Amino acid sequence: MAAPSRISRLLATVALGVALAAPASAQTLKVVLVNDLASLDPVQSTAAFVRNHGFMVYDQLFALDSKGEAQPQMVERFERSADGMSWRFTLREGLAFHDGAPVRAADAVASIRRWAQRDVVGRALAAATGSLEVVDEKTFTLVLARPFALVTEALARPTASALFVMPERLAQTPATTAITEATGSGPFIFQAAEWRVGDRAVYRRNPAYRPRPEPADGLAGGKVVKIERLEWLSMPDPATAAAALQSGELDFLEVPSPDLIPTLERNRAIRMFTLNPAGSVVWLRINHTQPPFDDPRARRALLHLINQQENLDAAGIRASEQVPYCPAYFLCGTPLESHAGAEGLRTVDLGKARALLREAGYDGRKVVFLNATDSPTNNAVTLTMGAALQRGGLNMDLPSMDWATLTQRRNRRESQDQGGWNLFVTIANVLDAQNPLTNLYLASPCEGGLAGWPCDAELERLRRTWWEEPDVAKRREVLEQVHARAYQVLPYISAGQYRTLSARRANIEGLRPTTVPVFWGVEKK
Repeated sequence: MAAPSRISRLLATVALGVALAAPASAQTLKVVLVNDLASLDPVQSTAAFVRNHGFMVYDQLFALDSKGEAQPQMVERFERSADGMSWRFTLREGLAFHDGAPVRAADAVASIRRWAQRDVVGRALAAATGSLEVVDEKTFTLVLARPFALVTEALARPTASALFVMPERLAQTPATTAITEATGSGPFIFQAAEWRVGDRAVYRRNPAYRPRPEPADGLAGGKVVKIERLEWLSMPDPATAAAALQSGELDFLEVPSPDLIPTLERNRAIRMFTLNPAGSVVWLRINHTQPPFDDPRARRALLHLINQQENLDAAGIRASEQVPYCPAYFLCGTPLESHAGAEGLRTVDLGKARALLREAGYDGRKVVFLNATDSPTNNAVTLTMGAALQRGGLNMDLPSMDWATLTQRRNRRESQDQGGWNLFVTIANVLDAQNPLTNLYLASPCEGGLAGWPCDAELERLRRTWWEEPDVAKRREVLEQVHARAYQVLPYISAGQYRTLSARRANIEGLRPTTVPVFWGVEKK
C-alpha cells in the first residue's frame, strides 16, 4: 500500500505545481479598449477611457441593471417619502477603500457634491436639492426643494462623468482641479507605479472587495473578480491589435476595425460578440461660441451636407450593423426614439446648405474640424464629413491629433486662429444619449456647460420639465417637444448610428452585453 500512496502524493505535488504556475498567464487578462488611459479624474473628464477606469477602481451607490433600471449597489437600503421629496440612504456594511479606510456616508455625500458641480445629471439633481446631509457613519439624507422624478437613476449615472464614490479627502478637491490619485472601493486596485501613458495601465484584484450577494446583471449586482491582474494595453494600430488577439498575446479587443472582422470571424480561436446591443452613434459636436456656427442657420446648413450612411460606409461598418438613417437624439430602436422636428441627414442638398450659409453671413473663414486619427471610426467619419462640408462651400481645416490631445484642446474657447476649434467627432452609446436628463451633449445651459457651450433657455426649460414630470405619458409628450427644440438649437448632430462587435479569445468567459466594458465575472479558462 505504501507505493500507491507515494505515487498519489507525487501526482498531487505535480498537480499543485501546475496550479501554482498557472496564474502568471492564466490569471492575467490583457485587453485593448477603444482608447488608452490618459487621465484619472472621473469628474474632470467625460472621456470613455476615464469611465472605463472608474468602473474598475470605484463603486457606485446605485447601478443600472440589464433593463436600465437603477438597483442599490453600495446602498444597502433606502427609504422614500410618499411624495418623493425626502430620501434616506444607508450604506452596506464592510465597504472599504483601497487604503483600508472604511467607506462612510461622508464620502458618499462629498462625492455627490463634487460630481454635481460638473455632470449634466448631477447639476440637475443639485438644482432640485434642498439639503444633502450626513446622518451618521452609514446614513445620509436627500431632501428635494422641487420635484425630481429620477433620483435613483441619477445616482446610478454610468457614463460621461459617472457618479463614483471616492474618499472624502479626494472628493473635497475642487471640481476645477484634477485628482491624480485613484483610490476607490471597487473590485480592482489601480497600480499607479506600472501606469505608462501610451503603453499600459495595470490593475489587480481587490482582495478586500465585498460583492453584493445577487448575480451580476448589467452594471449592477455582485462584482466577483475571477482574475488576479488586468493589463489595459495600448495598441493604436488596428492590424497590430487584431494580430495580437489572433496570436493569443491579447485576450479581448473592444472595437476591432470593421475591415478586419471577417478575418477574426474565420479564426476558430476567436469569438465575436455584442458588448453594446443598442449600438453607438457618431456625434458631431459644434462650437456655438465661434463663427460661423454661432449662427443657428449655419448649424442647420450642416444637416443638409451630412449623409449618415455615407459616414458609416466610410468607417467600414457592415450593412448588417448599420442604421442607415436615424435622426433620433435618443437613438433609434429605443423606447424614447423620436423624429420630431427632424430634417436633413438622409440626403445631401448643396443648394439648401449654401443658401443657409449665405443667410448666416459666412465669409469663407477657416472651419477647424479636430481629427482624432488614433480612432479609426472617428478618423474615417471626420475625413468624410470634412470633404462633404468642403463641397458645401466651407473652408475646412482638419488638424490631426490623438484622442487624448483632442479631449484637452476641445476645452479651449479661443478663436480658430488662436488654437480654438469649430467641430469634432465623438462616439456615444445609449447610456450617453438615453434621455433628456442623461444626454450630456444635449444640455444647453449657457454657463458651465461642456465643450461646445450651446445656450438655449427654452431647451433647458423643456428638459427640466421632462425630469420633473412624474407621469410617464405626460413625460412622453414633453419629450417630443424637447426633440423638436433640439433640432432648432442643434447642440450636436447625430451623424450615424451603428452596432459594433467586440472580439475575445475563445477561452475567455463571462464577458456580458454591458455596453460599458467591465471585467468582473470574467474567467480565463
